[in-house]
Amino acid sequence: MKKIYFVATLIVFSSSCINAPERNCSNFKVGTFTFATTIKGESQTTTFTRNSTFEIGEFNGVKDTATVRWINDCEYILKKVNPKNKSEEKPIHIKILTTSNSSYTFEYNAVGSSQKLKGEAIKIH
Repeated sequence: MKKIYFVATLIVFSSSCINAPERNCSNFKVGTFTFATTIKGESQTTTFTRNSTFEIGEFNGVKDTATVRWINDCEYILKKVNPKNKSEEKPIHIKILTTSNSSYTFEYNAVGSSQKLKGEAIKIH
């Protein structure tokens, strides 16, 4: 009976690892990325470059800088360096959910907000 229980447990643990999503987050800590989203029915693209301490994004010709603080290998906090209003003062929590060779899927929200949005960033450099 103990052998059957052991084999069944081994099979369950082995099969659960097969379906685990790939998360090689360290490949995406630095680089240049694009992120497309739909705003008011129109597709908009942001390009951003991230190093170990800053992320500089460009959206509609406007550049913006944020500090980057990594919580762990797959989660970080962005905080705008020069916020223009109260809304921009709130830090953004980003969690990488899955990765591929050239992109990652993530969820993000303003710190303290329960509303989470999802996106995909593609590494271009």
